[in-house]
Amino acid sequence: MGRRDRFEVNDGTIPINPAGLTEAPALDVEGVGHRYGARVALQDVSLTVRPASFTVLLGLNGAGKSTLFSLITRLYAIRAGTIRILGHDVGREPGAALSRLGVVFQSRALDADISVQQNLIYHAALHGIGRRQADEQITRVLTLVDLTDRRRERVSNLSGGQMRRVEIARALLHQPKLLLLDEPTVGLDIKARADIVGHVRRLLATGIGVLWATHLIDEVGDGDDVVVLHNGRVLAKGSVSDVVAAAETPDIGSAFTKLTQTEIDNAAETGS
Repeated sequence: MGRRDRFEVNDGTIPINPAGLTEAPALDVEGVGHRYGARVALQDVSLTVRPASFTVLLGLNGAGKSTLFSLITRLYAIRAGTIRILGHDVGREPGAALSRLGVVFQSRALDADISVQQNLIYHAALHGIGRRQADEQITRVLTLVDLTDRRRERVSNLSGGQMRRVEIARALLHQPKLLLLDEPTVGLDIKARADIVGHVRRLLATGIGVLWATHLIDEVGDGDDVVVLHNGRVLAKGSVSDVVAAAETPDIGSAFTKLTQTEIDNAAETGS
């Protein structure tokens, strides 16, 4: 009998390893590509986000980060490759996949004229969460982002960093297993940026997997996983220490510069 490397459990397929069963990756992207007409936006992109891990999708503006997020969230149809959330194929099982996903997009999406609580109640209703359960979940998520004292505050009275934290709280209401954040600290000051990063990192204790898209090197931690995306292609991926070692550089900033500059030089040589 041949060796089995997959095992069917309930409604999903999870990988096994010599140590025994493990849960499916929070996110598994395999061979994904996307075009806007003749322009290639993503080419054969593959990456994995483990449960309870912080993975940084690191790339300059125009690298393809937002396009990838649009594919994961089904804003765009997946035409090449596969995307799975907790083992559920986004294309074939969108309901099961997206129910496990929380998203904070780059653009702001709160109603500034109503309170934090009213914003969260409305969003909970969209997920089919009843009022009593919604009250419990709102307390839980506002505690996670340290905003319980602003529950009844009008959103327009909050700072930019506090608004971002409300958006993170909103994304956590339905208890997702994967959290996507697309350039969540854009436009914030240094302290607000650090606060946001800190709050999201603390969420790992709940078991959630995080994919954090940014172009800012100082948001990459030494213990993170990192995926370097440039012109729609993955140039490197793995732990920060592995990527730095492979690039033969002293730190992740130097590794990113070396990887992207090499790609730019190669493209100039070939005229592509």
